[in-house]
Amino acid sequence: MTRTTPGRPLRADARRNYERILAAAGTVFAEQGADGSLEEIARRADVGSATLHRHFPSRRALLLAVFEDGIAGLCEQARSLARDAAPGPALTTWLRALATYTVTHRGLSLSLLPPGPGAAVGDDPCHVMLHDAGAPLLHSAQRAGAVRSDVVFADLLTLVTAISLAIEATGDPAEAERLLTLALNGIHVTA
Repeated sequence: MTRTTPGRPLRADARRNYERILAAAGTVFAEQGADGSLEEIARRADVGSATLHRHFPSRRALLLAVFEDGIAGLCEQARSLARDAAPGPALTTWLRALATYTVTHRGLSLSLLPPGPGAAVGDDPCHVMLHDAGAPLLHSAQRAGAVRSDVVFADLLTLVTAISLAIEATGDPAEAERLLTLALNGIHVTA
């Protein structure tokens, strides 16, 4: 995605810098996690630190931009599942996809943590995108009696984020799947 200023696209050189920063950040975050060096990102993108900070005023903004396309794909998957699958399985399938994506993209789980104090939910485009795609799946599953009525979407996002953070070092999607299944089924033996 290419960021634009209100009513005006980026100049060609600024757009190239933006894209190089995103590519370098994706590589550095994959190698080093969310705490990857911003200086290293700027060096690999062949831009100065000030250029990086002009495009991305915070580490969180950079993390969210790196993962925005993947989040958009997950959101499209949620819409497709809402059309084509039964409500309970649709929600479960989507949560598994979200967990797998989060675990296999180091740094994403940190960016999915709630924004800091004083930040409005609308300040975080990935949270808004995920909420707008996932909340309808949750509500459909609740109406179908597949999910408790007291569950809110933030609970599910926190659950997936916690699982991802817990196993980020290994990045094992199978372990994320196992823990998510355990959390979704609870610890009670089914009869």
